[in-house]
Amino acid sequence: MSGKIVNFYIAKDSQSEIQSVNEIVLIKDSGIFGDRYSVKKGSFSEQEGEIKPKRQVTLIEKENIDDLNILLETNFDYGAFRRNILVSNCDLNALVGKEFSIGNVVLKGIRLCEPCSLLSKRLNNKKVLKTLIGKGGLRAEIIQGGGLSLRDQIETK
Repeated sequence: MSGKIVNFYIAKDSQSEIQSVNEIVLIKDSGIFGDRYSVKKGSFSEQEGEIKPKRQVTLIEKENIDDLNILLETNFDYGAFRRNILVSNCDLNALVGKEFSIGNVVLKGIRLCEPCSLLSKRLNNKKVLKTLIGKGGLRAEIIQGGGLSLRDQIETK
């Protein structure tokens, strides 16, 4: 399987607007440099101890957001879903429990990133939760860190 990176998103803390960026640096056992979870300022951050693998990096499929926008007759921006990496042509659900690479970075799919009520509130649409079940993306652990750009591809091992 080979997927394409469409965009990257980070936020400084849980209340900050999400920012679209062209490059990111993933740090093993931490997260994305400059992102809320790498500095324990995300909505679900652990205040003590190390950053849990399930909060290091999140990915979502562009096609699932496109389908949601058509089904709900909305026009949500991709960044509104607050996932870190927007991908295309990649079945993220198939990566749970597996290692995969993006450029020189190695990630391991930890679990699905199911939508929560916080997302529904941010988008002011209760139908988002039900519509995105099983399609909300993937939480991943950083096995080998490094820099990523929009030119990088997703490759499964």
